[in-house]
Amino acid sequence: MQTPAPITPDAPTALPAPLLTQQWRDLCFLHWAVEPDAVAGLLPGGTVPDVYDGMTYVGLVAFRMHRVGWLRLPGVPYLGSFPETNVRLHSVDGHGRRGVVFRSMDASRLIPVVMGRGGFRLPYLWSRMTVRAVGDTVTYTSSRRWPGPRGAYCRIAVRTGERIEEPTELEHFLTARWGMHNAFLGGVSYLPNHHPRWPLHRAELLSCEEDLIAAAGLPTPRDAPVGVLYSPGVPVRLGGPYRPAGIPTP
Repeated sequence: MQTPAPITPDAPTALPAPLLTQQWRDLCFLHWAVEPDAVAGLLPGGTVPDVYDGMTYVGLVAFRMHRVGWLRLPGVPYLGSFPETNVRLHSVDGHGRRGVVFRSMDASRLIPVVMGRGGFRLPYLWSRMTVRAVGDTVTYTSSRRWPGPRGAYCRIAVRTGERIEEPTELEHFLTARWGMHNAFLGGVSYLPNHHPRWPLHRAELLSCEEDLIAAAGLPTPRDAPVGVLYSPGVPVRLGGPYRPAGIPTP
């Protein structure tokens, strides 16, 4: 297994011919440290938990997807714009590529949910969702409709703060994830992404009530998250799946 790529706040490669374009807006990042052995069995074959100082992390990321578009076509204003909340793990494959593995992806538009599940085998779920900003307070709500567990929910409220001029290496590790590992077509694929460096802000967690993490098969957090971060967002390019993504065979 190759040594993992360095932690970097900038995308390692450009994607001049993206499969998808989109914008991620009004993001709230919550992360909890867990022992790698507690989640290793939930990752696709050929990937292992990515660790920082011996710990890996469960992420709960709520945001607005904006104007998803295919190839170089303009983004779709209605079907391509919707709230989304992801439960994710941090992963690394045998080629040293760091990424994330999504355990659940709640979204409020049914057609993108069906396309994501059917076309990419992603764990998209249809939910009632809102993202509302009033002054410096942003509130995210989610209640699952289909396929279940029906009623799985998330309610987060944060107060956004000052811009972080120099994020820590851990903050880069948690947010600058330049690809996704996913079981696909009988194997494991790696889908790269590219976007500008995150504009990150400190945030105060006003409330967090959720059972999405437990519904995703992960240990329910007992402590406060290790950090609360907010970003106004970035434009994003997503590449097509690369295979194989797993540990190379001799």
